[in-house]
Order: sequence, then structure tokens, then C-alpha cells
Amino acid sequence: MSPTIYTIILSSLATGTIITMTSFHWLMAWIGLELNTLAIIPIISTLHHPRSTEAATKYFLTQAAASAMILFSSMINAWNMGTWDITQMSYAPSNILLSLALALKLGLAPAHFWLPEVVQGSTLSTAFIIATWQKLGPMSLIYMTMNNLPSTILLMLGLTSSAIGGWSGLNQTQTRKIMAYSSIAHLGWMAMIASIMSNIMIMSLVVYLMMTTALFTSLICSKSKTIKDTATTWTTSRTLAIIMMLTLLSLGGLPPLTGFLPKWLVLEELIMQNLSPMATAMAMSALLSLFFYLRLTYTTTLTLPPNTLQMKVKW
Repeated sequence: MSPTIYTIILSSLATGTIITMTSFHWLMAWIGLELNTLAIIPIISTLHHPRSTEAATKYFLTQAAASAMILFSSMINAWNMGTWDITQMSYAPSNILLSLALALKLGLAPAHFWLPEVVQGSTLSTAFIIATWQKLGPMSLIYMTMNNLPSTILLMLGLTSSAIGGWSGLNQTQTRKIMAYSSIAHLGWMAMIASIMSNIMIMSLVVYLMMTTALFTSLICSKSKTIKDTATTWTTSRTLAIIMMLTLLSLGGLPPLTGFLPKWLVLEELIMQNLSPMATAMAMSALLSLFFYLRLTYTTTLTLPPNTLQMKVKW
């Protein structure tokens, strides 16, 4: 793709998100989301490979469906309440529909099936855009409609996302798929706290964006597409291997590191709201995620290629 076209597409991508984040009218928010979706489709399909074309098609269909649901819910609300204001979503059925549409748009479980497939079909840099920038628009809509969204649905979405993100990630060998499931798990934590304390949600999002950016940058530098490839990181740069280890442990949420802070605050807030069983379930699901982060950390820092096992013989 020529630099000029790429620049235009990236600026459209940025513009779409900014329109969504700054609008108070549902139609403008929808236009922003659509612009965003249309801009990233050519970026996903730049490889001219059946896999990337499939990923672009899947992405387009899910995002278009979610956008249509968002528009439909806002129309129902406008029909019943006489207002198109995003902050005035006071009609219950449209709120339920909106929360499900945003879950589909973000890739929250059980509407998460498209995310790992799309991320796996893209290049590492495109996967990075999908896992970070593409979450900003829908998250800003959640933030603006926070007071009206049904908290039970958000709590259930958060719990299932965190559990499924952990369980499914255990099974993966591809770094892109691992990052996709990591994204699902982290978004689960944000959905969990969204209806209780919005400022913790924003902080979780910022910390997640910083750590995912750091990790994707490391993966792009070392060209690591599978877990086995990460073992060669130290040959590129020792510093990179150390940064990657710290970032992975931080994503897992180990105490002295940054990633522990949002998890700690979310758990504390859940316990204060008398949601101790929910807090326990979230903490247990975080252990599942921690396992595959630790496995990546292990291959990156403690093994030498081509053997990723600490054994004398192959079998």
C-alpha cells in the first residue's frame, strides 16, 4: 500500500474514533463507528492472502451488525423518549440492546468469537490497532451511557469475558491469538467495574493500552508470531527480552508491577459493593490468564532456541 493511501486510511481511522468520542448525538456517534470500521478493512486485507481477506470479511460483518444494533437501540429510545442525546438513554429495552451491541463491538464474551480469528488473520501491527485503538470508540460510548446501562448484564459480561479469556488463552501457541484472548479478559475487568466506578474503568483502560502497546511493539520488533519464536528475542536484544518479561508479568497482574493496580482497585470496589463471590471468581479467572503470560515469559527469558524445554533429549 502506498504511503499516501495508508496515511489517508490511518487519519480516517483516527477521525472516526474522535467523532464517536466527542459526539452527543447518536447519529454522529454511529457515523464515527462506521468510519472507523470502513477505514480498518483495507488495513486488515493488505496482505492479499485468503486468511486476511477472511479476517476482513468477519470483522466487517460483526462490526456492521453491532453498529446496526446501536443505531436501532438509539432509534427505539428516540421514538419512546423523544431525544437523540447519548446521555439520555432512559428506555430500558434500548439500554439492554445497546449493552449487547457494545459487547459485540468490543468482543466481550459470549460475543467474542470474531476477535481471535480476525487478529490471527492480520499482521502484528494490524492486530495491535485492533486490540488497542479500536476499543476506544465503544468504550467511550459505555462511559457516556454508564448511568443507564443495566449493571447485571455488564457484571455477567465481565465475568464470562474474564473466564473465557483465561480458559481459551491456555490452549494457544500463536502470540496474536494469545493477545486477543488477553484483550477479552482485560475488557471483562473493565465491563465488571463500568457500572460501579467509571474512573477505575478509565484507569484500567489506560493501563491496558500502555501495556498492550509495549508488548505488541516488542513482538513486532522480534517478529514473534508463535510462542516458540519468542525464545529468539534475547538474540535480537537482551533489553527487549527483559522489557517483554516485565510487560507480560504486568499484564498478568503481578503485585509490584503496574498491571496489578487496576485489578486490585476493581476487586476492592467489588468487595465494598458486597459482591464478594464475583470478586473471588474474577481473581480466580485472573490466575488462568497469568498462566499463559508466565508461559510466554518462560520461553522469552529462560529458554534457548531451538529447544523450548529444559531437557537433555527431545522426547
